[in-house]
Amino acid sequence: MYKGLLFVVSGPSGAGKGTICKQLAKDSNIDLSVSMTTRDPRPFEKDGVSYYFVSEEEFFKVRDKGGFLEYATVYGKHYGTPKDAVMKKLEMGRDVVLEIDIQGALQIRKNYPAGIFIFILPPSMSELRKRITGRGSESEESINLRLGEALKEVSYIDKYDYCVVNGDLSEAVSRVAAIVKAEHSRVSESIYELIEQYRKEL
Repeated sequence: MYKGLLFVVSGPSGAGKGTICKQLAKDSNIDLSVSMTTRDPRPFEKDGVSYYFVSEEEFFKVRDKGGFLEYATVYGKHYGTPKDAVMKKLEMGRDVVLEIDIQGALQIRKNYPAGIFIFILPPSMSELRKRITGRGSESEESINLRLGEALKEVSYIDKYDYCVVNGDLSEAVSRVAAIVKAEHSRVSESIYELIEQYRKEL
């Protein structure tokens, strides 16, 4: 059985990475990774679907056993990507897509270098400002901070394997889907296993 591939998707807030990942999972044979967190669930969120909601004690137990591909603390709450859940799916031959910030992506590149890393860019900073402003929940000061952070994040683009500009959502989803297909055609260990199978059949 072919082993699944891990796709790690990052990009600035407002670039559309979350929407792309959800659409990709809907259209393709690919699973969205579910993170673990110590924050309280929001009314519309479901345990095991939106996040795995756990206590700090449970979170630290997993962390101390090396059970995360990556983890971080944001505003006093802890977030992590459970290693076992992702690896189990990959071993079953399922592809997994993980939407994550750059700090987490760099941890995963270290812990799982076989991952494929995709950076999502907005078509322009003015369009990014427009998208963030459109949420209606950000002050002008907050928007400027996010735009400044976006420029810092773009400086890490050389750590990624691919870059997709999200000017048109359907086009961006198609490009990411094309990357998934291309990676499955890459000469890899699983291909050599298939060739060995050919030899046994002769």
